[in-house]
Amino acid sequence: MAARKNRVTLSSEWRERIRSGVILQRLEKAALGELEVSPTSLKAAEIVLRKTLPDLARTEVTGENGDPQKTETTLRWGKPID
Repeated sequence: MAARKNRVTLSSEWRERIRSGVILQRLEKAALGELEVSPTSLKAAEIVLRKTLPDLARTEVTGENGDPQKTETTLRWGKPID
């Protein structure tokens, strides 16, 4: 097979995303009982994921000028569908 002329180079950000994906797949298999994982491996996975994935628990959504976000819901009744 001939070598590729156009080599694809991944940035370090993409490499980290791929590694995080592999770790998440292993954790999913462990959670489903398909893979046995030691407590040390679980802790290591947690540490790596904390460094590579954003922590969504700390995300705050605010409205204008830092005020609470306001939402409005409107329900309109029409003809029932037969």
